[in-house]
Amino acid sequence: MVAVAVTAKEEMLGRIRDALAGAPAPPAVPREYRRGAQYDDVVGLFEERVADYRANVRRAGNAESAVREALAEHHAERVLMPGDDRGLTAHELDALDGVVTSCEVAIAETGTIVLSAAQGRRAITLVPDLHVCVVEEPRIVATVPEALERLSPASGPLTFVAGPSATSDIELSRVEGVHGPRRLEVIITPTL
Repeated sequence: MVAVAVTAKEEMLGRIRDALAGAPAPPAVPREYRRGAQYDDVVGLFEERVADYRANVRRAGNAESAVREALAEHHAERVLMPGDDRGLTAHELDALDGVVTSCEVAIAETGTIVLSAAQGRRAITLVPDLHVCVVEEPRIVATVPEALERLSPASGPLTFVAGPSATSDIELSRVEGVHGPRRLEVIITPTL
């Protein structure tokens, strides 16, 4: 008999299936929530909401020039692009000045940027102190349900970014950069 290796995930899901065997089907989930919204200026709303999170936001006709300008303002010279990541360690990523990515989709109402595997592994956008994200206007949607409709489970893990990393201690003192970049630059461009 040949032993088949089972991952912890497969074992856990198998146990759940076994526990649910013979159970009644779950009731249908109501999906009557608001799926879309009409705004005169979805891009402007996104820009406003991202700025509320203390991110720098700029509109640019030329993404490359705007990225260079943002990097120069932060004196960022050692910068990573997702295609250049060769599995850098956390220490190597921490030594970088920043990372430049695009996004999968952006949500105007919440000022959120959604990153997928297409933007590289999560570590490259969480470890460097500066994240420059180029957001194409056609990727900006009004609501979370609209964003979810554009996302695919096949796109891999998703990271939802709402401003630079920040948290507060018990005395409500804001601390930035604890679990992600302290600085976020968002460049809104018509297309890349």
